[in-house]
Amino acid sequence: MPCNPSDAAQADAKKVQEAARALGLQLDILNASSEPELDVAFATALQLRAGVVVINADAFFNSRSKRLAELALRHAMPAVYQYREFAAAGGLASYGSRLADAYRQVGIYIGRILNGDKPVDLPVQQSTTAELIINLKTAKALGLTLPLPLLGRADEVIE
Repeated sequence: MPCNPSDAAQADAKKVQEAARALGLQLDILNASSEPELDVAFATALQLRAGVVVINADAFFNSRSKRLAELALRHAMPAVYQYREFAAAGGLASYGSRLADAYRQVGIYIGRILNGDKPVDLPVQQSTTAELIINLKTAKALGLTLPLPLLGRADEVIE
């Protein structure tokens, strides 16, 4: 699991590590916070014979969807990420809230603050929906056959 070694990302990684242990799965956390470290993380995942790469949601990774998708495909690694932009850039799949919705909510909050609302008085907002995006073209390039029920549950299948 590539992870930016920031404090917030490490807290998320710890939760994922605990969940993996509870399921009896081995999870290797590979830190990356620069372009060269991304290459190293994917090469290490390949050496570890990782079955899949789960990329931790992080601003550093958000801006590198295309690069992450390219690395995953080059190393023949099925990879998933939280945001649709990753699957659209060639990653295998994404599952999570819409990044555009989060940015829209930030804009609304900034507008409220500029109009005089105090940040401390604004309610905490959290996404209530998640979407599953599958890139079937990438699945085929990786030699994967995805089950029809999974494809049927996807909010979008990119072909």
